[in-house]
Amino acid sequence: MIQLPLSKLSNVGTTIFSQMTQLANENEAINLSQGFPDFMPDSELLDLVDSFIKKGFNQYAPMGGMIGLKEEIARKIENSHQAVYHPDSEISITAGGTQAIFTTIATFVKKDDEVIIFEPAYDCYEPTVELFGGIVKRFEMKAPDYEIDWNTVKNLVSDKTKMIILNNPNNPSGKILKENDLQELIKIVEGTSILILSDEVYENIIFDGKQHLSICKYPELKNRSLLVASFGKLFHVTGWKIGYCAAPKYLTDEFRKIHQFNVFSVNTPIQLALAEYMKNDDHYNHLSQFFQEKRDFLRQGLANTSFELLDCEGTYFQALKYDTISDKNDFDFATELTINHKVASVPFSSFYRNKLNEKVIRLCFAKKQETLEKAIENLSKL
Repeated sequence: MIQLPLSKLSNVGTTIFSQMTQLANENEAINLSQGFPDFMPDSELLDLVDSFIKKGFNQYAPMGGMIGLKEEIARKIENSHQAVYHPDSEISITAGGTQAIFTTIATFVKKDDEVIIFEPAYDCYEPTVELFGGIVKRFEMKAPDYEIDWNTVKNLVSDKTKMIILNNPNNPSGKILKENDLQELIKIVEGTSILILSDEVYENIIFDGKQHLSICKYPELKNRSLLVASFGKLFHVTGWKIGYCAAPKYLTDEFRKIHQFNVFSVNTPIQLALAEYMKNDDHYNHLSQFFQEKRDFLRQGLANTSFELLDCEGTYFQALKYDTISDKNDFDFATELTINHKVASVPFSSFYRNKLNEKVIRLCFAKKQETLEKAIENLSKL
């Protein structure tokens, strides 16, 4: 038997999303764990993809992406956030948001560089930083409000701090950053060379008339930031794995040095279809209302249960606190819920390095009405 070298990620196993989805499949449970819609995307978009395939657009796209799609992204960003990016030199099409995040970290984080993240955190941030020799410094946001104490964050900053990673709106908590948060961040990075990676894949899913404050709205932050977004979340096509990274040219130039040897280029006919589809702003401007109706339906359906429904300001995830229902830790509770009550969720502890257990689970409500109805029926029996 060949002796394997020491693992680069010895503490990393299969993601919690894969684990819970497998458990849901094994137990024929309703899968509200992994964050994907169970309904079809717009047939107009599907027809566009089909048409470009049949027209012969099936070979490599340019490394940075198709210019038509990048022009539409630039127009969307300017209309939404009053920020200007040059389509050709400051926007790169990626194989999903996660690849953009990975490539950003791979590009800029070196051995012993420190990177500040905010937990609960999406699961790819920390292992990617560690893969490239970086050191993760964590700020724990806690239930029920998931607020950031910026004085504590300031104390995490050192002369080794290379990057701050934001996730706004936050997955899994659904928390969005407010004006004060961004102003405090500006103060922290002023006069430093700290970069910001801003994961904004849920930027178009914001509720109750609130506003998404993108990193690019603030010139003091835009000039040091790489903004990541995802078409999977925007158009209900998570399996297509297409996203983008917008950043100033001096950062994009470095990003593409790694990107070209990572994936090189991204699906050509889908890029062309997305470019055409995005010409109609209505295809994404309704998204907040669309998902708010689903959020409200789920919350109303669970209002009379023993779950405590935490605030959900954005994303398509609802956090539930179950401390009056069970004393089990969140992983065991989520497992029991899947096996005995046929609803799969994700335990919040999986989003913390120290497995912080506040008895909170996450449900995905990007589902068909009948899926949510059945889940509410099952959960109402607890």
